[in-house]
Amino acid sequence: MYDLIKEAIVDDDAAIELSKMDKNVVEVVDAISELSLEDTMKLGMKFKRFPLGCDLTEAVVGTCASDLELMELLGNCRLSDMLGLPIHICAYAFADIAEKHGMRGIEVMRKVYDSVDVPLDLDHFGENGPMRLPQNIVGCGGECYNKGPVYTECPRDRIHERLIDKEKAESSDKEEWVKLSSSVAINLTSEQTGEGHAAPYREAEDIANLAKKYQRGLEAIMFIGDGYDDLITGFEKAIGIGADVFVLEGGPYNGAKNPVEAFAKAVAASRILCPGKVVGTNGAYERECRIGLRSGLNVIITGFPKNHHGYMCGYEPGTARRGKFGLPRIMQIMKEEVHNPNVQVPVLKEDLIPLTTAIKIAGRDYIYPKKIGAYTVGDAHWATLINSKMYKNLTLKNDLNDIVNSVNGNSVALLGGRFLSWVIANELDKQVDEIIISDADPWVQRMTVENLQDALDATIIPGDGDVNSAKQADSSIISSTVPGISNKILNKVPNAFNIV
Repeated sequence: MYDLIKEAIVDDDAAIELSKMDKNVVEVVDAISELSLEDTMKLGMKFKRFPLGCDLTEAVVGTCASDLELMELLGNCRLSDMLGLPIHICAYAFADIAEKHGMRGIEVMRKVYDSVDVPLDLDHFGENGPMRLPQNIVGCGGECYNKGPVYTECPRDRIHERLIDKEKAESSDKEEWVKLSSSVAINLTSEQTGEGHAAPYREAEDIANLAKKYQRGLEAIMFIGDGYDDLITGFEKAIGIGADVFVLEGGPYNGAKNPVEAFAKAVAASRILCPGKVVGTNGAYERECRIGLRSGLNVIITGFPKNHHGYMCGYEPGTARRGKFGLPRIMQIMKEEVHNPNVQVPVLKEDLIPLTTAIKIAGRDYIYPKKIGAYTVGDAHWATLINSKMYKNLTLKNDLNDIVNSVNGNSVALLGGRFLSWVIANELDKQVDEIIISDADPWVQRMTVENLQDALDATIIPGDGDVNSAKQADSSIISSTVPGISNKILNKVPNAFNIV
């Protein structure tokens, strides 16, 4: 495994081979532990490329805190929605705010759902529904992050206290919370020697089953811990429970000898092991955020003032404390560390709409975790967005049937080679003999051609630019849902069928 991983850093064919094979967690972690930091970063970024992994970089925002007014919460959510940033819901805070207003927690959840289009990411949710926690927890100032590593139990000596009677009083709403969510987070740190930090594993299993029942994305939160045994446990438990997304917690929960390097290696290993190809962090000091982004990190969970995620990412010991507004800082860190020519960093609403359009054209029967050839169609973002109001309210100009019915003849050129072209090609395989794939990115074109050659009966041909590809085919389809790209192609190939 070490030799193959070492080759994958510089050899695309080795990376492809590694991505397709069954992988043993211990072997992957062992191999990456032998790499230099520079090679670790190169490997992580290699596996962030399409379609070995998810190439988006995203900020997810905690908008709530127990001591916010309902109006402030809703205003925070609207601002996140305007930017196109998914909302990370700390369920205990929604329930606390509801209690102050004589409401049930689910009523606040519905108000937020009705107010926004972006995905809703549900956290702090247990076997009774929203966890309810005492004031010394919900009002915590963040001493563990402020004092710095390494975690030796909470400075306030609090264990994972719960107000079970309050939870049970609203347990009948439990499934409704999940139905309104796009994804659900579970915490595995109790299995990594973090018994005092999280609910027992049985609750993670219960919520994972509920998420799968309603086809919601599942995120698994785990410590970096010692950077080896703890991490292996986290990966194995996450894969075993069916997680789509890995969420790594560093900061005071990173006790490795070299915490920065350990964080980079955890991200790179996650890039290879994570089923849904999305790797995030919900707690990482600034230096961990930066090295993580250089190693292929997709998501940083941040927050508005008073929300605990507002200080858990992007700050250093001595500056991380409750009341920080982490979002602007995280956005700047991302801008400095990540350069993606295709979409903004972080991804904003104008990027999510074309992505959601592609997902809606493909439909649930095609997208992640379903595969065409060796790869899933999309990543865990696709499974999340399909459960958002953005997806629900989107009106398509053309659906998949319209696109397929536009084709006349036995050959077709697909102008744009990302995931949606796979779905269109798979449908057209029933009626054409030849499919030409054209994409401005040689890597995208190569990966799509090779994958479809193995998966379909039609002859799959690499294109020679959009214009030449269209000339060689009886029909042409612009398979990009990004208006700027599709219009640019349409100007060159005016007779092509434009799906948006």
